[in-house]
Amino acid sequence: MADDMFEHPRLASIYDALDPDRGDLDAYVAIVHELGARTLLDVGCGTGTFALLLAGRGVDVIGVDPARASLDVARAKPNGERVRWLHGDATALPPMQVDLATMTGNVAQAIMDPRDWEGTLRGVYDALRPGGHLVFETRDPAKRAWEGWDRAATYKVTEIQGVGAVESWCDVLDVSGPLVTFRGTHVFGSDGQVLTSHSTLRFRERDEVEAALVAHGYTVEEVRGAPDRPGLEFVFFARRPPAVSVL
Repeated sequence: MADDMFEHPRLASIYDALDPDRGDLDAYVAIVHELGARTLLDVGCGTGTFALLLAGRGVDVIGVDPARASLDVARAKPNGERVRWLHGDATALPPMQVDLATMTGNVAQAIMDPRDWEGTLRGVYDALRPGGHLVFETRDPAKRAWEGWDRAATYKVTEIQGVGAVESWCDVLDVSGPLVTFRGTHVFGSDGQVLTSHSTLRFRERDEVEAALVAHGYTVEEVRGAPDRPGLEFVFFARRPPAVSVL
């Protein structure tokens, strides 16, 4: 089940306005070109920013997300018809053979249940062509990013065209081992409505992620740092091994 931030229609409709700087996607666009990918599966595509960016550059994109409200926002954007949108998750994908699968914006951490994580890795593996890549990011637990997720550090007021002023902030509610639960609060100035969204993220250690990838058949080719957040995140490059020629 998707968080209300992505599933509630009113919250999904303002998601892009609350997070307008998507400079983090520049690195992924560069990776698409580096790997020469012509077909891509965008896992956790949300409101479609990355999928549409690539579709506009001639990449054949499939976007999958469990939040129907976010997909409705994505479909309604200019050129939304250029992407194949799937409502669901990577554990139950239709047959495909893509060059590259991505999980941007820390989507991997939102897959907190170990069974769902394993199912995602299996589903993506099956969706890749032999030799295809899976690239995704996850925060380094040692940096304890959640310590800055409180009202004092995150409070802001955003003026949104057609909506008005929206106050927003987040508060960490619980830290239990690798799981961090927090609440996002949004107050709409136009009518005073208060909407909240609860989220839980899993902070996985680097060796834990690598072991899971290898266990599901991938080769871990490289682990980079995120260029826009140096020292704070891991970016994993995993590959489905190429097909073996039989002479």
